[in-house]
Amino acid sequence: MDDSYRQYWLLSGAFFFFFLCWSFSFSLFPIWLDQAIGLSGESIGVIFSVGAAAGLIIMPFYGFIQDKLGLRRHLLLFVAGMQILAGPFLIFVYGPNLLENLLPVAVAGGIVFGLAFGAGIGALETYVERAGRQTGFEFGRARMWGSLGWAVATFGAGRIFNIDPNINFVLGSASAMIFLAFVLLAAPPQSGAAEPERAQSARVRLGDALALPANPRFWALAVFVMGVACIYSVYDQQFPVYFASLFPSLEQGNEFFGYLNSFQVFLEAGGMFLAPFLVNRIGAKNGLVLSGVIMAIRILGSGFSEGPIGISAMKLLHAVELPIMLVSLFKYISATFDARLSATIYIVGFQFMSGVAATGLSIVAGKMYDLLGFPTSYKIIGTIVSCFVILSFFVLTNDRRRTR
Repeated sequence: MDDSYRQYWLLSGAFFFFFLCWSFSFSLFPIWLDQAIGLSGESIGVIFSVGAAAGLIIMPFYGFIQDKLGLRRHLLLFVAGMQILAGPFLIFVYGPNLLENLLPVAVAGGIVFGLAFGAGIGALETYVERAGRQTGFEFGRARMWGSLGWAVATFGAGRIFNIDPNINFVLGSASAMIFLAFVLLAAPPQSGAAEPERAQSARVRLGDALALPANPRFWALAVFVMGVACIYSVYDQQFPVYFASLFPSLEQGNEFFGYLNSFQVFLEAGGMFLAPFLVNRIGAKNGLVLSGVIMAIRILGSGFSEGPIGISAMKLLHAVELPIMLVSLFKYISATFDARLSATIYIVGFQFMSGVAATGLSIVAGKMYDLLGFPTSYKIIGTIVSCFVILSFFVLTNDRRRTR
């Protein structure tokens, strides 16, 4: 079998089962915290904020380690092991102790979830993007299978949640075992093109990573990440709680959210397949700005929508926004920065910066939801995003001629 073809399918399979595990574990996490554990909106905000802060410690290390490893899989094997442990941790440690020991349990959870998912996805995405550059397949076409994995899990997660939330966590750990098998099978590319990659990875030094904050282009990207990209995670954190509240019963809302989320991610998978065509045509910078415009429309629209149909339409815009953002981001990084540091820039410049912003914004958003309600809060958040999209248009580097 052609090495590029083999790598594509094995890494696509890894994406599928990584996201299958992640979705079973966390697609209904806010609903679980609200309905099964009994936390307030502010307490849920604290959970996300503390978890993000704990995960921040991990992300820079993951980025530098993955750049040093290049196409070696040691970090991905560790991530798979942590994912397998996440299910038992949620069932036997996290859930039973959260109400009485909110802060320490939230910190412990942040570390476990950061190692397995928050920073783990960055390690997987940067590995696949690098493998794609070496063997000749588009990152977006492989990442598409991750979206399909999330969609498959969420399709039944709401109904399973109504039976017993712990079943979802068990299925998550089972999916992680299959993810581990795909990682073990996905040996590094054997082509000669992989040799320069190994040599470059060996030359990555800590000083290279520490010098990034002195680069103005790094901070230009940070403006987009902290003012635009991170907001979608803050918006999504308690969205399931709001969505479920629009139905006659919470059980019905939970089930329909699972269906909506599944449909959205199926559309997202199609977007991942098509996004490279669009981004190659308009350029990575314009792709980032376009994704920000769609996000602003989605959040503002959520504030003005009434009833399940209107809010569902806004939710589905995520299927357009996220593929354009992710594909544009990787292409922007490869066109604008040193390719040797692609994992560090993605994990630190995107994930770490997103986490920094989310740490504070999660608590603020949680209080806004409790005091102002979801519609008013969405209008405020959407207005902030709109301002940062305009600013990003002026500060991001024009890369159009270098993205093709």
